Amino acid sequence: MAKSDAVKDPATKGKLKLILLMVLALLLAVGLSVGATWFIMHKGESAPAPDAAASNVKPAAIYEPLAPAFVVNFNQNGRQRYMQVSITLQGRSQADLDALKVHMPVIRNNLVMMFSGQGFDTLAGSPVGQEMLRQKATAVVQEVAQKEVGKPVVDQLLFTNFVLQ
Repeated sequence: MAKSDAVKDPATKGKLKLILLMVLALLLAVGLSVGATWFIMHKGESAPAPDAAASNVKPAAIYEPLAPAFVVNFNQNGRQRYMQVSITLQGRSQADLDALKVHMPVIRNNLVMMFSGQGFDTLAGSPVGQEMLRQKATAVVQEVAQKEVGKPVVDQLLFTNFVLQ
């Protein structure tokens, strides 16, 4: 009988080793999973998330109207035609817009000269001509701002009133 007990012992020991190895492998897998999850979750927290979010947000738009409105006359087929345009500048910094106000005579002069060089038919024909004029006017103002202030200052120039007669 002792012989039969000795035969069962090695088989039981082999199964016990196998079970212990499986439990150990399972604990190792769970530990690695928990460690990886913790590392990934805390890795995102250590990054400066508020700074990244703040850098993506643009400052609020600030609007600066140019008064008085611009009036330009055209001679078309022997007839006098007029264009009246009210303009508002959109920027992001009040200090920059205030610095640009010092150079308003240059800006107004350049805009009047640019408006006078346009064709009445181009402006009256479609909104595309008016949009092209707006883009050219924006470029004129940004050019003066770049030269005088050192940066474009104006995001865009808006026509708040546009009359052709």
